[in-house]
Order: sequence, then structure tokens, then C-alpha cells
Amino acid sequence: MNIPYLDLKKVTALHDEEIQQAVAKVVGSGWYLQGEAVQQFERHYADYIGTQYCIGVANGLDALTLTLRAYLALGKIHEGDEVLVPANTFIATVLSITENRLEPVFVDVEEDTLDISIESLEKAISKKCKALMLVHLYGRCTYNKKIEEICKENNLLLIEDNAQAHGCWYNRQRTGSLGHAACHSFYPGKNLGALGDGGAVTTDDEELAKTIHTIANYGFSEKYVAPLQGKNSRLDEIQAAVLDVKLKRLDENNEKRQTLARTYYTYINNDAIRLPRMMDEGNNVYHIFPIFSPLRDQLQAHLHEKGIHTLIHYPIPPHKQACYRIYNHLQLPVAERLAKEELSLPLNQTMGVEDVQYVIEALNSFQKF
Repeated sequence: MNIPYLDLKKVTALHDEEIQQAVAKVVGSGWYLQGEAVQQFERHYADYIGTQYCIGVANGLDALTLTLRAYLALGKIHEGDEVLVPANTFIATVLSITENRLEPVFVDVEEDTLDISIESLEKAISKKCKALMLVHLYGRCTYNKKIEEICKENNLLLIEDNAQAHGCWYNRQRTGSLGHAACHSFYPGKNLGALGDGGAVTTDDEELAKTIHTIANYGFSEKYVAPLQGKNSRLDEIQAAVLDVKLKRLDENNEKRQTLARTYYTYINNDAIRLPRMMDEGNNVYHIFPIFSPLRDQLQAHLHEKGIHTLIHYPIPPHKQACYRIYNHLQLPVAERLAKEELSLPLNQTMGVEDVQYVIEALNSFQKF
């Protein structure tokens, strides 16, 4: 049996006819940038997330970078200010901070929830801290009332990195609507993925939305008039049309992921494997299903022999990357241990229960010695 980690051809095939029609409509229109398809998707996605504004941009990294850059332009933060960030995130979260000449403050995480450690967060806050970039890693909602209180007490901007959590809930609100702004990636492998790169920022802040839109379009407030130094970061019409098609079935596809994830949680039974704490229904859309083992590499090889393909998210924490040598001395033991032990299992809406059962059987047959 062969179980790919993710078959994007199958994912696209779920929407094939509608995608073909949507793309043909854009091609036939003769309008390929900043047109009706982008405007329609922005409206629909803002409504879905529950915010007033959605600004389509070129990719998820740009969404993060432009949000911080807009806050700089608005005087809400200044170069050299500190931004708190969980230590177990993908490097793009940190790149957006350093790109804007801001200082990342890495905060360790909890082993059982994978969430930012409240105790470590409170210790890390200084007078220079102006924002918390909260990452909904793996599709898990990491927001809670304590996070909200800490941000209010310390006057911190709360920016959500929602790149992996499209459709996730906190009580009756979607992630992406919980903070001052939220950044989204539509990389093809995401729960809501384009057929190329794409990203967006959602917010209720009109001034921020206008500033991001301006910076993303060369800094123009109108054609050839540039009050701000900008860049070119635009969601194109074809990707917007594809995303608008797939958005209609996002909740349905997330429910399939949740059903399969429950099967993993119920039947994985091996002392060599640790699962993160299971979350309440709706608080996890399972973009990634991580397991942890001190024998991670042997376990991965065992699964590969049985035709099961896995990935590692992420083997080197950002503060240990060569490009961030100035932070290599930091000791963040939980995040570092998780990076050495994490293994991502196949989980997506194209899989059947029999696929998951096969993976479970292979996991349970793994022996320590």
C-alpha cells in the first residue's frame, strides 16, 4: 500500500469542474490583476473569517511582513521594538519581524499543547515589547483568554499567524478575527490552498487595511502617486478565483480531517509515540497531524518501508538557524526537543478511513528495540 503525505492532484480534483470554469472566466475576461475575482474573494473571505476587511497579497510571508510594515508606517511600532513569537514556528514568522528591523523575542512552548507558554511569555515581556505574533501552528487554535488579558495589560498588538488554521474556531469566532490583524497563507498544501502562491491579511482596522493595500501596490494611494515606499505584492485573479471556489467547501473538508484525526487519537497505541493534547471540536482543523517520538528517525524509516510518507515540521527551530546566528545561544528546551521528535502523519480530505487504519497499524507495530 502507498500512502502519500499529500496528493495535491487529488485535492484539486475534488473541485475540478468548478475550478476549470472559474479559471476560464478569468482568462476570458482579459483582466488578470486587481480585478473582480480578487475583490469577490476578499469580500467572501472577510465574511467567512468575520472581519470587515481582507487584503489579498502575494503570499503568506508578505502578509506577515506587510502587516508589521504598515504598523511601522502608522507609528504604532518603531524600528528596534520587540515582537514576541513562539519558538516552534515556521521561519517565515520570524523573517517578517527581522525584515522590518524589529527584534524577535522567542518564547518557549508547552509540551502537551504545543502552544506558547504563558509563564515564559509573561517573563519575556519588556518595555520594548510592542506586539505578540500568535501562531496557530498545525491548525490548532492557540488563542485563549489569558493571551487576551496579557495583550491588554501590556498594550500589545496581537497579530495572528493564521497560515495553518483556515476555518478554525475559538468559541464563536474564527481564528483570523481574534487579534488586531491576522495573516493567512494560501500555499497549495494549506487547508485552503491556491494553485500557486497567495496570501491575505484580515482586520477590522480600516486605517491598517488601507495602509497594507497601499504598501502592497508600490506605495500608491492612486496611480503613480506614492505617499509610502511600497512593493509589489498582489494576489492574482486566477488564484483568487480558485480560492473562491475552494472556500465554499472548506468547512466540509475540515470536518473530514477532524473525523480522520479522531481515528488517529482513538487507536494509536504505542509507548514510543506521544500525541499532543486533543482539542475540543472545531478548535483544530488539522492542517498537520504531528506525533512525537525520541525515536523519530527510526519511526519515519519504519513507516517509509511500509509505503507511508511522512514529513517533519520543523527540524530546526528558527533561533537555531544559521541565518540567525545571533540567537543560536538561546536555550528553549521544549521547542528544541519538539523539533527533534516531531513527525507529521498523512491527513487530508482525500484520504479514507482505511488509509488511516493502515497508518495506525504501522505505527502500533513499531518497536523501540
